[in-house]
Amino acid sequence: MNRRLLLLCYFYPPLAGGGVHRVLGFTRWLPEHGWDCTVVCAGPEDYWVRDDTLEGRIPPQTEVIRVPGGSALSAWLRLRRGRDRVAGPATTAATVRPGAAGRRSGLVFGGLRALSDWLLLPDSYAGWARRARGVAAGRLARGDISAVLSTSPPDSVHLAALPLARRFGLPWAADFRDPWIGLHFRRPPTAWHAARQRDLERRVLTGADLVLAASRTHADDLERDAGARPRRVVHLPNGYEPDAAASAPPGSGTVPRDPLTFTLVFTGTLSLMPDVEVLFEALHQLLARRPEARRRIRVRLAGPFDTDYEDRAVALGLKGIVEFTGPLAHDQARALQRAAELLLLWKPRGYRTMVPGKTYEYLDAGRPILALLEEDDEAARLVRRAGGTCLPPGDREGLAAEIERRYLAWKEGAGSEMPPPPGRPEWLEEHTRSSLSARLATVLDELAAAGGKR
Repeated sequence: MNRRLLLLCYFYPPLAGGGVHRVLGFTRWLPEHGWDCTVVCAGPEDYWVRDDTLEGRIPPQTEVIRVPGGSALSAWLRLRRGRDRVAGPATTAATVRPGAAGRRSGLVFGGLRALSDWLLLPDSYAGWARRARGVAAGRLARGDISAVLSTSPPDSVHLAALPLARRFGLPWAADFRDPWIGLHFRRPPTAWHAARQRDLERRVLTGADLVLAASRTHADDLERDAGARPRRVVHLPNGYEPDAAASAPPGSGTVPRDPLTFTLVFTGTLSLMPDVEVLFEALHQLLARRPEARRRIRVRLAGPFDTDYEDRAVALGLKGIVEFTGPLAHDQARALQRAAELLLLWKPRGYRTMVPGKTYEYLDAGRPILALLEEDDEAARLVRRAGGTCLPPGDREGLAAEIERRYLAWKEGAGSEMPPPPGRPEWLEEHTRSSLSARLATVLDELAAAGGKR
């Protein structure tokens, strides 16, 4: 008979975004390795992006307990929905649904983000986490739970899990998809805020029975931190669900491409990404040299985005060349990856411990990858290992030259100077969600056994 894991998270289908897929993968595959799941998560309207198709992938035996509202983001979304409804008859259902258009003002949202850094610790989801803690406590009181796993971002979920594990005497694993956001991605507004964030992080790291880190770099950092070293750290990488269509034989028709268009593709959220504008400037420079390429080069940016980027693309004369598709269903985004002549990869600058989940999907697609990443970056090492190309972040000249080189080779019929697409690397198999969940089940078994002895 399977044990049961209480999984505390904010993001779970139908909410969308990069963090959803790791958690969804756990609930899909852990039952095959002896662990059924109870998920305590946010409500279905509590994020600005959603993908209803993902809800169909939740296993029927997974118990899902939704806790709506409570976060600053959900409050903002309610206000926006109210504003859209007041707009009158022209407002459509798709507009009212949060995140349906996947567009937001980076200036406005940046201001709200800065305000929350001052007022809400450790993050703007703290109110939701307090509510979720109460709901989770009620579920734990009913019994049959063998372990607790909290997964971040947001980091407030760990602070909800900490007292629950102590109160009910259960082993607790804290899973970090990214390092503590308030310290490593955001800059605390004052020294007091920084000290408070460090104290909250330390409480989680030293209080958890196990800390999972999605990047090797983060795991190594944790093991070296004498002030907040966890009892045990396990590197559990990010991963992907194998895409059967990506492994089909060439010419089978499963990878539709427009033979007359050189298509560059990025999939994911476009926010706090300076290299988006570097791409636009590189394209502007390239098209000034080769104006005939305006008829052939197309860039598709698939995912939610800050409207500032759209404005910048128009200002540089890239309307009709750069397309912001908005959020796509996950299967559609994967198909777009397979159809690309070139996949683009970047991430927030200075966030050296982050390995974007899309990295593994790109590798699974088997298409050429061009990344703007630091040389010693963990994601850059994966890209180079698979035969991709990495340039330094902000390298506009280098990016323009590399796109031009690849475009000319494509135009000439994939001339001899260009290597063939790298294909799917064999070592990628160890990063499937099934394989990673099997590894997680093993450490959960060990935790449960140790908890029973205590």
